[in-house]
Amino acid sequence: MDIALSLLLMFAVWQFLRVQYQRSRIGLLGRHLANLQLERHMETLTQGYARAIRETDESRQLQVLETFAKSERAMAGQVRALAKSLADESANATSMTTLSLCVPFAERFLPNAMLRDFRTLVQIHADGMTYVVDNEAGWDPKARAYHLSAELYLLQHSCHWFCKSRAVADARLMLRHQVNHQKVLASVSDVTREPYQHWLRGG
Repeated sequence: MDIALSLLLMFAVWQFLRVQYQRSRIGLLGRHLANLQLERHMETLTQGYARAIRETDESRQLQVLETFAKSERAMAGQVRALAKSLADESANATSMTTLSLCVPFAERFLPNAMLRDFRTLVQIHADGMTYVVDNEAGWDPKARAYHLSAELYLLQHSCHWFCKSRAVADARLMLRHQVNHQKVLASVSDVTREPYQHWLRGG
């Protein structure tokens, strides 16, 4: 009984700390998003691209994709603004771990090799998003929309990872978009993928 009560107490303490920790993370990111409309643009584009894909007529599909040009440019600008805003935060506030599950305040005691900086990650997303929106690779409209969708999904994954945990981010990616992290990473531009992989390795 004593062991069971001890385990229950430990779980309750962990749950309390986890909720408080995740709220602080959500609050930090929320403050930087408060004056932006990034989430609205991302929702517009993810829903819009899905609608375009369902179009059976190719000319109609291209027409639908063209209507999102303004939202695409706005979204890229908003991600750059988010990266610039986060740059003012301390390394301690934006540290995140490579652990799959949420361990509250783990960045305070884990070695640097297991820590990553969310500020750097968002800057990687900003650079990659701008590259795809500007279509520097010269993709056709459908290929460009495909890669931009992947960029959006990966950005969402990163935000969920920072606010919740890597496991939660993986699960939400699969639940919302029916695609896993590995597939999304393979589908973004090289401008995003290579720095992202370097960041993952701790470089």
